[in-house]
Amino acid sequence: MTLLLMILHIFVCLFLIAVVLLQSGKGAEIGAAFGGSSQTLFGSRGAASFLSKMTTVAAVVFMITSLVLAIVTAKGGSIVRKVPQTQERSTYPVSPGPVQGGGTQQAPQQPPQQSPAK
Repeated sequence: MTLLLMILHIFVCLFLIAVVLLQSGKGAEIGAAFGGSSQTLFGSRGAASFLSKMTTVAAVVFMITSLVLAIVTAKGGSIVRKVPQTQERSTYPVSPGPVQGGGTQQAPQQPPQQSPAK
């Protein structure tokens, strides 16, 4: 089902891109709006064209398929594999403090001493 939704989603995406690119730009006459234009910038536009209606339908279908894909893939769980945790018991007692380490502490290693040059 996820594969079918993804294929539908890709086709709707490509269709939406094509429909938007086929439409004529409304902002192209913005410079002519101040000098007088037959179309108003933010006024009434008249009836919506066929491409405008197809854009709306494609956008709604795109949003619905996006939402359904997000829900379906989220129910599948995480893509990261969960590693089963094993219970390891420490043989060392837990000591309070910033450093919790067990075993013997080793003295810091000192660099070898060089003899002074004569």
